Amino acid sequence: MDRPGSGSVEITQMLREWSDGKPEALDNLLPLVYTELHRQAARYLRKERPGHTLQTTALINEAYLKLIDRRDVRWESRTHFFAVAAQAMRRILVDHARTKHREKRGGDYIKLSLDEAAALVAAKENGVDLIALDEALSKLAKFDAQQARVVELRYFSGLSLEETAEALHISRATVARDWESSRAWLYRELTK
Repeated sequence: MDRPGSGSVEITQMLREWSDGKPEALDNLLPLVYTELHRQAARYLRKERPGHTLQTTALINEAYLKLIDRRDVRWESRTHFFAVAAQAMRRILVDHARTKHREKRGGDYIKLSLDEAAALVAAKENGVDLIALDEALSKLAKFDAQQARVVELRYFSGLSLEETAEALHISRATVARDWESSRAWLYRELTK
């Protein structure tokens, strides 16, 4: 839930005004969300392989353009906005990785080792094969979409258990169970 005094209520109000068709709300919104978007982008890029060519500012700009084009979304809260932003950044990075992989046609493409997969589960290591992770998350989503969303929000966006629960409209306990289960599943999937 948005907490008074944290800026969340103000952001939520501007998001709702923007959803209601008030374009000036978007102008006021950007300065308030930019810092958090920057943190999200930096968190994503820290998990990328060394030498990644996409810069933080470029990732923020691409994600922001995707977000402002979303007319089909009724923004519920600050948490909802940043959850959608996380999803947009993930898609941009996966597309970027696929493009680079196609360009290299397997050249020095980095595969995910067993040690790196273990680090992925612990969410502490850089150099994750984003294409393999995306494919595994897509596979997970086919039989448990909620668990895939929990991973996306917790791992990529860095949302807490509480924030993830709020974004998905489920209990914190359910998020914790899904997080543990999906991490174990991803570990098995990525280390096959």
